[in-house]
Amino acid sequence: MNRSGEPLTPRGIRNIVDSAASRAGIWGKRVFPHIFRHSFATHFLAGGGELRVIQEALGHSSLSTTQVYTHLDWDKMKKVYENAHPHARRAREKKT
Repeated sequence: MNRSGEPLTPRGIRNIVDSAASRAGIWGKRVFPHIFRHSFATHFLAGGGELRVIQEALGHSSLSTTQVYTHLDWDKMKKVYENAHPHARRAREKKT
């Protein structure tokens, strides 16, 4: 909410980001509100967060949108899949 109790507008968010960048001494650098969305998604995923949780948090209707958006580390995703997905676990158990 803004000072008037109204929902924040895109311009209001931009003003907050500009003000924070100025206070941090990084005014004039490439600091945009969208960078925070990207950083959140990337770091959440890198820290072991679930892709579906990121999808919901970002409001994406398609998982493929989230995958592109977060610049997935496909090797890491493959390992996560192999360790977590029931079909991958069964395939691994059959091999041993």
